[in-house]
Amino acid sequence: MKLIKKILAAQAAMLALWAMGAQAASDENIANRLKPVGSVCIQGEECAAAGPGAAAAAGGAAMTGEAVVVKFCNACHGTGLLDAPKVGDTAAWQARSEKEGGMDGLLAKAISGINAMPPKGTCASCSDDELREAIEHMSGL
Repeated sequence: MKLIKKILAAQAAMLALWAMGAQAASDENIANRLKPVGSVCIQGEECAAAGPGAAAAAGGAAMTGEAVVVKFCNACHGTGLLDAPKVGDTAAWQARSEKEGGMDGLLAKAISGINAMPPKGTCASCSDDELREAIEHMSGL
């Protein structure tokens, strides 16, 4: 009888140790699930959590036209997707420019969107000057 009690006590102790270990693991899992998924950056303050390009979006250094094209415009204008004028196809850009009223017309359409292109393409944080430089880089005009 004493042997059975010892075996049961050992099993109970093992079960208690296992339960404590399981609780510790689940506490970590709960903490990981509850941690913030993002952060808020306030313009004018340093924001360590911000990713690349956040400085331009927050009013910092502007991106070059080439950088905007590489990051945001190449998906459509690199391939001519849905009849978008291709990067470097000056003739297509010139025809589009004449139709829209020059560089200012192209910029206005880039800002408001045209055909399948949404407003500002895929660069909602780009300034008008950055968009103008991107158009100049793509078009060669």
